[in-house]
Amino acid sequence: MMRHVEPIKTAQYDCLPVAIYRSNEELGQAAALDAREVINRAIAEKQEANIILATGNSQLTFLHALRDLEGIDWSKVNVFHMDEYLGIDPNHKASFRSFLRQHIIQAVNPRSFHPIPSQPEDVERVCREYEALLRQYPADLVALGVGENGHLAFNDPPYARFDDPVWVKVVELAEASRRQQVGEGHFASLAEVPTHAITLTIPALLAPKVVLCIVPEARKAEAVRACLKEPVSEERPGSILRRVAHARLYLDQDSASRL
Repeated sequence: MMRHVEPIKTAQYDCLPVAIYRSNEELGQAAALDAREVINRAIAEKQEANIILATGNSQLTFLHALRDLEGIDWSKVNVFHMDEYLGIDPNHKASFRSFLRQHIIQAVNPRSFHPIPSQPEDVERVCREYEALLRQYPADLVALGVGENGHLAFNDPPYARFDDPVWVKVVELAEASRRQQVGEGHFASLAEVPTHAITLTIPALLAPKVVLCIVPEARKAEAVRACLKEPVSEERPGSILRRVAHARLYLDQDSASRL
């Protein structure tokens, strides 16, 4: 039984409540317990829950804690994800579909899992179809992170738009994003990292009823500082969370070290 975890400090930045935890593990547990509450509330109200999950090393403590939690009826949960490299083999170790299958989907066996196709014949059609799916199954919860350059999903500066007219689109990846993937060990070199991806846009990421933003690790400390302390701007996409009343930010001591 996972115990309730208390933050060592809380703060508020504009609309955004921030909780700082002793460790990455405690952060992941706290976010997973909150996610369970949202999922179970949705199931009680409408017999199903729709959730959007992020990938990346920073999400592992949360995904594993959520996977290991008792008390979630996964047969009533539909899982979506938020971005995927364009052109990557779905079985490549860096594929986000593969990452989610490995770290949570295979263990919990949800009602459905809807990966973003990585090798579509018609990219534009795939974007429109995935947007239609998201609108058909309005999300109760999104669990996301913030990139080292402040991105949300693959909405990198300078391509991020707070007022994007679409929910799913193709983007060119900023070099900082591509270097982060090499640094996390998903690719051997920058040349191997795809240059484009399909991503949910910022309006799509903020549409769910609850937004849990999970940002551990020292390498994220500067992005956290900029997003919380500097003006809200598309130059630091994560800063938009300060204007979202239904969002919560989870930090550990490392990621909060520059606040």
